Amino acid sequence: MNLTAPSQVADLLRRHGFRPRKSLGQSFLVDQNVLDRIVDSADLSPEDGVLEIGAGLGTLSRALAARGRQVISLEIDRDLIPVLSETTGDLPNLQVVCQDALTADIDGLLETLAGGHIKVVANIPYYVTSPLLELLLERSGRLSLIVLLVQKEVAQRLVARPGTPDYGSLTVFAQYHAEAELVSVVSPKAFLPAPKVESAILRLTPRPRRSLSGEDEARFFQVVRAGFSQRRKTLYNCLRSFPPLGLSSELAAQALAQAGIEPRRRGETLSLAEFARVSQAVESRRAAG
Repeated sequence: MNLTAPSQVADLLRRHGFRPRKSLGQSFLVDQNVLDRIVDSADLSPEDGVLEIGAGLGTLSRALAARGRQVISLEIDRDLIPVLSETTGDLPNLQVVCQDALTADIDGLLETLAGGHIKVVANIPYYVTSPLLELLLERSGRLSLIVLLVQKEVAQRLVARPGTPDYGSLTVFAQYHAEAELVSVVSPKAFLPAPKVESAILRLTPRPRRSLSGEDEARFFQVVRAGFSQRRKTLYNCLRSFPPLGLSSELAAQALAQAGIEPRRRGETLSLAEFARVSQAVESRRAAG
């Protein structure tokens, strides 16, 4: 069966009496060229373990199993399990787990895949993109690569540069953990049923070392959230009015001066390195009283 042939996919769904659910954001990939680009972007070797989120009909699952050592594919919809049994039941190195990725034991699954590089490759449900990104990036130290098919607007945000409209706290969070690359834009016509938005293949390469750790990292992200909390206000006003930081006007001004950052700048103009300088200065001024 050709799972990238729309007519054969439609027949498969009819035979199983399955209708895609809008509530789960189900749109199944039916374009061989896009499938090839996703798998090529993952640069899989026979030593790689792969975690897939959202097995769907098993289209991407089969392609990953053909190149990787072991694939674990999460699928939240129990009604798709009989379909997956038909489309992927012949693959000895593929395990389908019927669980929600947001509540599954991701760390345990990654441990199961240990023994070589571990990569995440997935056509993720767009309605849970942000929490899934956070979940994966917080574990970026255990992953060698993350390749996701996401909504184009999300991909644009993650690769945005300081000072551009798409640049935000999610951008900084992602780029702190990984190097982000928009591989290619994907038309709605590549899916069945077709979504109302364009998609994009996003490649995230985890950084080998994080520049901060522990309390320093927590404070860094507090400063980032403060910087984007009121986009029309200056960084100085954002810092002194962001309750979690607990900064007085005087301490906010001193921290920016120590970091060499003009107080009238806005948070969306700061690079990761500049946010780190502000974070370190905030701690320094706190310690100084």
